[in-house]
Amino acid sequence: MRIKNMLAAGMAVTMAASVILSGCSAKTAEAPTTGSGSAIGETTAENEIKKPEKITVLVDGTVTTKINNRDAFEKRWEELTGIDLEFIQPDHDAYYDVVGQTFASGPDNWPDAIILSSSYYTGYAQEGALWDMTDTWDNSGLKASGRVTGEDVIDNMKIDGHLYGLPVTRGNGCITYVKKAWLDNCGLEVPETYDEYWNMLKEFTEGDPDGNGVNGDTYGVSAPGIVGTEAPFINYLPEFYQDAYPAFIKGEDGVWYDGFTKDNFKEALTRLREGYAAGYIDKETLTNGSKDCRNKFYEDKFGVFTYWAGTWATNLKSNLEKNGKDGELVALKPLKETGTYIERIPPVWAITTACENPEGVYKYLIESMLDGGDMQTLWTYGVEDIQWSTKAETVLDNTYGEGVFHLKESLEFPGTQYTKQHMDPMLSITKWENNPGKDTVEESAKESQSMFNENCRQAQIVPSTDVMATYNGDLTTLKNSIIADVVVQGISIEDGYKRFEAENGAKWSQMIVDSLNEQTSAK
Repeated sequence: MRIKNMLAAGMAVTMAASVILSGCSAKTAEAPTTGSGSAIGETTAENEIKKPEKITVLVDGTVTTKINNRDAFEKRWEELTGIDLEFIQPDHDAYYDVVGQTFASGPDNWPDAIILSSSYYTGYAQEGALWDMTDTWDNSGLKASGRVTGEDVIDNMKIDGHLYGLPVTRGNGCITYVKKAWLDNCGLEVPETYDEYWNMLKEFTEGDPDGNGVNGDTYGVSAPGIVGTEAPFINYLPEFYQDAYPAFIKGEDGVWYDGFTKDNFKEALTRLREGYAAGYIDKETLTNGSKDCRNKFYEDKFGVFTYWAGTWATNLKSNLEKNGKDGELVALKPLKETGTYIERIPPVWAITTACENPEGVYKYLIESMLDGGDMQTLWTYGVEDIQWSTKAETVLDNTYGEGVFHLKESLEFPGTQYTKQHMDPMLSITKWENNPGKDTVEESAKESQSMFNENCRQAQIVPSTDVMATYNGDLTTLKNSIIADVVVQGISIEDGYKRFEAENGAKWSQMIVDSLNEQTSAK
């Protein structure tokens, strides 16, 4: 199989937006019920699905971790289903190394179910490693329930009309936050065009936006990298990229092309180079991690931060205030030239082809996460009296009366309260009338999420091909190196693209484009 080739090609840096043991022995099914009386899948066909005795899952750190009392989570899940759940959960940063090694080691070592980001989903699907759940989803009780509000999100995950993994939330994305106090101190209005945005960065860099009496000791914007490592790649500096894109895109005419080779990407590189040379962009952007940027933002070193919509609006605000800074932030609508923000392709829950009872795993593991009852509460907020409670108590500085739903203090990060567990309630793809925590969401988070949802488009999912698996890792490395040379080192656009030609980038790019178009035309 080509799975070993994909691993060797360095899938961790793939720019395509494409991207242990099996234990499904079974007995007669019993639909899992929730405290609200709902059941997953009550059609005759679904009642014939065998209930697994055991399900093995390979998951990343977005699922409740050991330090956050995963044992209690597992126990509660098993109470609700009567199924033995076995977690394989490597360190979050090493997750995709383990995923690659697991698939490369052969089907005998594959889990029943696995979480996959977009950079891996299409590759493993087209390798034949993921079970085709199209018919099961189409005939599911969940789809028939009328509760699903995000069918467009699910449809966007289809590869040539087939679904190999189910997203259980929207992908969300990044929105640009500006410090309101800095705008006021500089006498600026909220920018709506790139010229106004550029002028804002100039004032934030050369003036005294933080009001400390010193000009020029701040800068405009920072980001965790000049280009992202997964789709949509441009989400941390969207005002500079605008309509440009560094990876493969299908045009309105149905033809695939590489956005890196187009004139609008060269124009984006010019804007980035100018912003960096002027000092408006943090000089450490190339090597920044997300935590680096957040800490600099809290320390008032810069004033414009494009970061995740929703919960992070509240987190940024509260952490600024904890640091003695003004926490009021303005969430920008996309600039005129930007058009829309881009919603990230969400991770999916997939079932491997090594699973002996995929229909049972789909029903009792994946579909049950969206039951609108106890199971959805578990995956969203965690375990009662560990991650959340309704008992009268004071958590940190907040006092709650008896019967009031609230989140507990984090076991992993003492001094903070939980906001969610695996699924963000604001990103739900289903109607959830009995959501017990709906009143716990801060207004700033709601406003940010609504702003993003009303002004975004979904990133395209790109299918995998043999050629892409072979060359795209090296092509991505070359592209990123050229972007860094142009923006940080200041080499000319012309010299950058000469290098692209000389080091086989143009050749590899065209080969991948041809393979994508050949695959499309063959369908």
